[in-house]
Amino acid sequence: MPTVLRIDGYRFFFYSNEGVEPYHIHVSSGDCAAKYWIDPVALADNIGFRAPELNKIKIIVIQHRETFKEAWNEHFSEKNQ
Repeated sequence: MPTVLRIDGYRFFFYSNEGVEPYHIHVSSGDCAAKYWIDPVALADNIGFRAPELNKIKIIVIQHRETFKEAWNEHFSEKNQ
């Protein structure tokens, strides 16, 4: 479960067994969790985050989209070698 970014109390990560799905990132904070598709950025799932917080997280995902994609590609290409 590689952590890609920690910012503003949020942890952005993906699971190592999800390489068959399109680019996405999970985010957690406290007891809340969400999943965002990266291309295009869209909310896939939410447990506990309220709408204003989801909007804030979406902006962070947009700002760091390339970082998330690079980490995804690096991780899953290493697993397949």
